Amino acid sequence: MSETAISQNIVPEHAENGDTKTRRAFLAAASVAGIGYAAALAYPVYRYLASPSEMALSASAVTEVTLKDAQKLPAGAVLMFKFGTSPAMLIHHADNSWVALTAVCTHLGCTVQYEPQMDRIHCACHGGVYDLLGVPVGGPPVRPLDRFYTRVVDGIYVQVGPRFSVNSELRRFSPRDSGEPLDGIGQYLYPSRPTAQKP
Repeated sequence: MSETAISQNIVPEHAENGDTKTRRAFLAAASVAGIGYAAALAYPVYRYLASPSEMALSASAVTEVTLKDAQKLPAGAVLMFKFGTSPAMLIHHADNSWVALTAVCTHLGCTVQYEPQMDRIHCACHGGVYDLLGVPVGGPPVRPLDRFYTRVVDGIYVQVGPRFSVNSELRRFSPRDSGEPLDGIGQYLYPSRPTAQKP
């Protein structure tokens, strides 16, 4: 009897190795899957945290735009262009002066459009209305459109320089984000970002 009991307790050597290999393969596959899952969760978090610094870097990369065809623009017309990654507009006024404004609403950051038939700048998102100097005349915008330094060179082309924000009196401030007022205490409550260029 003891012989039969001993032979039943003996496990073949190849069966033990198979279990070990199967466990190792499972643990390796589970580790790879866990690392892949962690990376899939970490990447969006990284992009979210890194995007403000990347946006600031790309925004500061462009400091000046030269518009060679701007002189062909008749008085009272608007030329839409890109200043780095953001839309902008160059307005040629009837008195032959030039104003360059961002085409980004100061309410929530939607893109604004020039409406020549009504002689205004309009934001379709929430009904913001600006005059041709970028000053809000209706709707929810909290301050005028941001501006760019502008100069005519040799009477041939227009150079558009760095952006700056203005309050309702058109006083210059460092660039601010949409929704940040600059009148009254707003200029102190909403300081410019450290990466913003000074006017």
